[in-house]
Amino acid sequence: MNKFIFVSGGVCSSLGKGVAASSLGALLEGRGLNVRMVKCDPYINVDAGTMSPYQHGEVYVTDDGAETDLDLGNYARFTNSPLSRANSITTGQVYEAVIRKERGGEYLGRCVQVIPHITDEIKSRITAIADSDTDVVIVEIGGTVGDIESVPFLEAARQFIHEAGKGNALSVHLTLIPEVAGGELKTKPTQHSVKSMQEQGIQPDVLICRAPVMLDESTRKKIALFTNVDPDAVFSSCDINTTIYEIPLIFFEQKLDQVVLKKMGVESRHADLKPWYTMMEQFASRKGAVRIGIVGKYMDLHDSYKSVYEALFHAGLAGGVEVELVKIDSARIEEPENPDNILGPGAPGGGIDGILVPGGFGHRGIEGMVTASAWARTHKVPYFGICLGMQIMVIDWGRNILGWEDADSTEFNGNTEHPVISLLEEQIEVTDLGGTMRLGKSESVAEPGTHLFTAYREERIFERHRHRYEFSNIYRKNMLNSGLRISGLTPDGGLVEAVEWPDHPWGVGVQFHPEFKSKPTAANPLFRDFIVAARDRKRSQT
Repeated sequence: MNKFIFVSGGVCSSLGKGVAASSLGALLEGRGLNVRMVKCDPYINVDAGTMSPYQHGEVYVTDDGAETDLDLGNYARFTNSPLSRANSITTGQVYEAVIRKERGGEYLGRCVQVIPHITDEIKSRITAIADSDTDVVIVEIGGTVGDIESVPFLEAARQFIHEAGKGNALSVHLTLIPEVAGGELKTKPTQHSVKSMQEQGIQPDVLICRAPVMLDESTRKKIALFTNVDPDAVFSSCDINTTIYEIPLIFFEQKLDQVVLKKMGVESRHADLKPWYTMMEQFASRKGAVRIGIVGKYMDLHDSYKSVYEALFHAGLAGGVEVELVKIDSARIEEPENPDNILGPGAPGGGIDGILVPGGFGHRGIEGMVTASAWARTHKVPYFGICLGMQIMVIDWGRNILGWEDADSTEFNGNTEHPVISLLEEQIEVTDLGGTMRLGKSESVAEPGTHLFTAYREERIFERHRHRYEFSNIYRKNMLNSGLRISGLTPDGGLVEAVEWPDHPWGVGVQFHPEFKSKPTAANPLFRDFIVAARDRKRSQT
C-alpha cells in the first residue's frame, strides 16, 4: 500500500513548510523510497499563472506547461519527484471540476456540498498521484491551520488519514517556537496550533518546530506532553547560517526519517546521503566571491526570482565561488545617471562581475535593462539574458549596432517601425491570460562552436518556456549580417531560441528558462558557465 504524509503549518506563514516537506522527501529518497510531492494551495485561482510576483512570488513551470506555486521548485531542487500539473492542486481547480461534473449531471440531482463532494475531489486527486512505482506521497497543505481557505483541504486530510488506517497516512505539523526577551523560548503558540489541528480532527504524528536554536530535551518533552505527540517525534528546524540545502542533513542527524519510517511501518534501509554531504563540502570549500547584478523589476521581494537566485547559488557551488547577489531595480538605470555609477568599479560595494536580466512582463523598467545590456556588451562583462533578458539583447543590438533608434518589442511599443521582438503568431487572437502562453518543455538545437553548445555538450537541449513574444524572423538576416550570432533554434529552424554576442567573453541570451531544472547537486550548465566566466574575469583583473 502507498504511504501518505500530510504536511501542514500553524501560527504563521513563511516558516519553511515547503523546505521541510522537500527535505523529508530528500531523506526518504536517500532511504531508497520513490517519493511523489504534491502542493495543495487554498487560493481560488486555477493556477499561479496570472498572479503578480509581488502577490505570490515566482511562477514555477513544469514540463507539461503547468504554472504552479514556487514550492514545486523546492520539490524539484530537493527531490527527484516527477512534477506535472497533477502535483499542484488549487481550490480553483477543485471547485471548477466539481461544478463541471454538476453541470454534466454526474451527481444525479443531489445537492452538491463541500462534504463529501469537494473533499472527495481533493482526495481523488491526491490518490491519483500514487502510481505503482510510488512508495510515499508527501502532500503539503498551503496556508496555516485556522485559515478558512484551508479548511476543505484539512478536512480531506482528516478523512484520508482515517480511511487509510494507522501507519498508512501521517500528519507532520510545522509550528513556530518564538524567542522573547531574555532568550526564552515560548511553546504556547505551538500548543495552540496543535489544538487547532485537533479541533479539525487531526492529531499530528510528528512536530517540526521552527525556532531560533535547537530545542533542548526538556523543551521537547514539554511540547510532547501538551500536544499528545511522542517525545522522539518532536524535531527542531532552527536558524542556520549556511544554506537551506543543509536542512535534510540537520533533520537526518535528529533521526526524522527513522521516526517517520517507523510510524509508517516501513523497514529502515541504509541511508545514502552522499550527494548532500558532497554538496556541503563544495559549500565549505568555496574561495572568493563574484558579484552578480540582477537587473529586474521585482527586486524588493526575494521570491520573485526564486529559481534564478537558487540556480546562481548552485552555479557558485560548481564554480567554487560564493555568489553575491546585487539586486538592481532596472528603473534606477533609466534615471539620468551614468550606468558606471551603478555597475562599474566605482559603484557602492564595488563593480559588477556579471549581469543577469531575468524574465518578466510589462513596460516598466525596460529601458534600464536595455542600458544594462549595452553596458555589459561594451565593457565585456559576462551577461546572461533569460527570456525577456534575451529579448533585451536583441533590442539593444537593433538600436545600438544596426542604428534603429526605435527598435523595440511590440509588447512595449506597438507603433515601432522596427519590431525586432513580436507576438508569436499563435498568440495574436488569444484574449485569456491564464495558461495560454508558450509553456513547458520544448526542444532547442544548439549551434556547434557556441557557448550554448559548450555548456550542454550536445546539440539537442530540452528546457522549459513561458512567454508570448519571440525574436522576429523578419530581422533575422539583418541581425546575422551585422554579427549577432544565433546559437539556438527550434528543430524546424522556425524560431530563434538563443543569441550570443561576437567578440565577447560570455554574452548569452536564451528564450527558455534554464533555472527551473537546476539543482544544488547538479547546477544548470548555462548558469555554471556564466558564473565561471564571471569568476575568471574577476581573477584576470585581480
